[in-house]
Amino acid sequence: MLRSATARSIAPALAAVLALAACGGSNGRSAPPATAGPTGPQGTTLNPPETTATNPTEAPGTPVESPDRDPGTARTDAHDVGQVWVPGGTFTMGSDDIDATPPPWAANEARTERPAHEVNLSRGYWIDTTEVTVASFTQFKAAGGYDDESLWSADGWKWRQAQGAKPLPDPCLQQAPDEPQVCVTWYEAEAYAHWRGGRLPTEAEWEFAARGPESLVYPWGNEYDRTLANLDGGTGPMPVGSFPKGKSWVGALDMSGNVMEWVADWWSSVYYSQSPADDPTGPATGSIKVEKGGWWGPANDSGAYVGRSAYRHWEDPPLYEDHHIGFRVVSFD
Repeated sequence: MLRSATARSIAPALAAVLALAACGGSNGRSAPPATAGPTGPQGTTLNPPETTATNPTEAPGTPVESPDRDPGTARTDAHDVGQVWVPGGTFTMGSDDIDATPPPWAANEARTERPAHEVNLSRGYWIDTTEVTVASFTQFKAAGGYDDESLWSADGWKWRQAQGAKPLPDPCLQQAPDEPQVCVTWYEAEAYAHWRGGRLPTEAEWEFAARGPESLVYPWGNEYDRTLANLDGGTGPMPVGSFPKGKSWVGALDMSGNVMEWVADWWSSVYYSQSPADDPTGPATGSIKVEKGGWWGPANDSGAYVGRSAYRHWEDPPLYEDHHIGFRVVSFD
């Protein structure tokens, strides 16, 4: 992925599809960029692959009556993590318009955001105010989360067992406790979410928390402002909540920039044309997981593009991890 100055390789199963420069690494992860600041990609055009999904319109969840709370009501959960309330509602998901010019390496990405379509979320939910921090993820590890099979999906546990005695999470960066935990696979994020008593948000839940019923382009409004997020010019993850003026309509922070975030859905370029209007959960199967929110220091100073709430990254399987990807959790009453 051309997240920064260095093009990286992807998992071997996808290498033939994505035609990226191979970089090696036991986890299919590139080394950190030689220069921290963003530069242009190295002549590579990345075309999102097609993913064939069986049963691409998995049945939505059963509507559940939600408590009557104001949007943005705040709480601290049992694991001392701050969350904000997102009421159920209706919004426009995806984008038919070119809100920002795609960089060359994402020239064909915009089609995967189409068509823009109305989505109804039937119940409210709590979403983490910030990305999961290093400090909180360390608690999961200290509590035996990596050894508790009950927290892991079947595929996730197979992945965990295959890691053996490797240090986990991958110590790819030296990080402070208040920075977002990066270099975790989708499987690790899922297990952590279960430990918290929650789960990863669906793509629709994440996007609604970011853009709201007005379907804003960015969490803060419809115009790009590089001073409101860790995007263009970023040299690494910053402490969570560093850009309070970039908050979303419910007060969720860092939903644009800092690190991309794993969500629950499998990725498909055609799912939006088949998605149910009510409580969509993504394709039933796939090989790539959606990531949302953009990341620090994107190539070509493309923050205006990747920082949009409709942006959906198309490239990474659930066993992938690197220093641009984190996550947050949703939970319910």
